[in-house]
Amino acid sequence: MSMQETRGPEEQEAGEPKEKPRKRRLRRFLRRRPVRVAGALLGVAVVWLSFSVGQAVTAPGGGSFSSKLAEWARDHQLGALVTLGEWLSYNPPKTGGKPSFNLTVPKGESLGAAAKGDHRLKSMLAADIPPPLSSLAGKALPGEGQWRVLEKVNGQPAILSTFLRQSATYSSYVSAVVSMDPRMVKFQLHPGSEDPGPGNWGPDGDPWIPPAKRTGLLATFNSGFKIDASRGGFYLNGTSVGTLEPGDASFVYYKDGTAKIGEWGRDLRMTPQVEAVRQNLQLIVDNGQIPDAVDQNVEDGWGFTLGGGYFVWRSGVGMTKDGRIVFVYGPALNVRQLATLLQHAGAVQGMQLDINPAWTSYEYYQAAKNPKSPTAVNLLPDQEGSPQRYEYIWSRDFTAVYTR
Repeated sequence: MSMQETRGPEEQEAGEPKEKPRKRRLRRFLRRRPVRVAGALLGVAVVWLSFSVGQAVTAPGGGSFSSKLAEWARDHQLGALVTLGEWLSYNPPKTGGKPSFNLTVPKGESLGAAAKGDHRLKSMLAADIPPPLSSLAGKALPGEGQWRVLEKVNGQPAILSTFLRQSATYSSYVSAVVSMDPRMVKFQLHPGSEDPGPGNWGPDGDPWIPPAKRTGLLATFNSGFKIDASRGGFYLNGTSVGTLEPGDASFVYYKDGTAKIGEWGRDLRMTPQVEAVRQNLQLIVDNGQIPDAVDQNVEDGWGFTLGGGYFVWRSGVGMTKDGRIVFVYGPALNVRQLATLLQHAGAVQGMQLDINPAWTSYEYYQAAKNPKSPTAVNLLPDQEGSPQRYEYIWSRDFTAVYTR
């Protein structure tokens, strides 16, 4: 028998590198059957994880990479981990300072210039043109609280907007307030491609605004939380996802294009005239008053905020005593400030819609140059995302506003 055949495991040929004991132990460990099985299972898990996350973050329908990743994690029971990560990265709003953009009303959007025309119609609209709003941050900046005309119908103001600071402490942050006249506009609820997803939603149940349906489009804005987090239901043309819960804040769309906000089962209920209902949490303005509930359980009772901070992007919708629909949104808002903005704009009933920058938006559409394909514009200059978001398939439900 040769020397090569009889040498021990510790012996090496001349010139061969000597294998370290730690490396040999590792190789032996990796050869064990349980370890190989565990490795195979881990490999499968990594492949599945990569595929699942990849699908979530590349799916059409808007939202930033981080917002899609966070939603995927929450949908897979990793909400606590997401909240911890957001808490570690959360930056509270800065105090003091001035807005980053001008609040003055451009000449072409002034209320006085837009109201010229049919004097009979002008007098009819007078009661629905709200007075200027005082600043909630103290002395008003030039243009702050002054209404500007975003959209006209038959030459008359149909959608008005103003910019308003909501806090003297966080004086550099600006919210937008919108007033929509239901006598000249109509409201339409659109389902999202993922929430509520495919269904028998009827002729206008597209998860986007197709080119053929952009004539007469005036505005779009976001709906509420994901339906499984809204603690309520979604109803459109006879089809539902979730359950319409009594006591919930509800945005009700009627077949004649009008809309109302109130408590389901008390103020509003199902009738043959109802086309759609979108519920989200409880009212934050009720009969003109702000309930104490807006100050309770803010971190998760009113949505998973970025980092659990009270002051984040929020949006809300309300109804005035004379039937106008008002929409408000902006950065660095807590729930009470959102409710105060709605109340300040004249809302007697109001509800929170969505939160965080990826999901709060208001777009208006300039149709002067091309009525069949109007140009979308973000109302707030610091709003996240493209103004064309609803011109492509969108994952969340939203509201479209059309001329009558």
